[in-house]
Amino acid sequence: MKYNVIDGLKYTKQHEYARQEGNVAVVGLTDYAQDKLGEIVFVELPDVGAAVEAGKSAAVIESVKAVADLYAPVDGTVTEVNETLLDQPEVINQDPYGEGWVFKVEIKDESQLGELMDKPAYEDFIIKEEEEE
Repeated sequence: MKYNVIDGLKYTKQHEYARQEGNVAVVGLTDYAQDKLGEIVFVELPDVGAAVEAGKSAAVIESVKAVADLYAPVDGTVTEVNETLLDQPEVINQDPYGEGWVFKVEIKDESQLGELMDKPAYEDFIIKEEEEE
């Protein structure tokens, strides 16, 4: 697979990932999504303390090709945002799973993580999407 998909993360059908760290999920855009968007030029971050809902827009990612919503993978409260992205949004392109994380959310209902895809399921999902293009 030409896209980096990391074991141990959970993935959404909108191409966000969630990395669980205790009762917090670190949320970002997958390698596949950043590649499809192209060069990212602007990120609108959620407010710390904001309530987010699974499947609802929590941030906005703007690239040279398109403007895309980044959806919350779980319900919860934003505890931290990656302020580096305000000055360097391209970090998402360079290191989506590391320095390019977008926000952290305190998980309200851990069972929601179980509804997301694991690595093999997400890889299959990407393959199907690529075939449909």
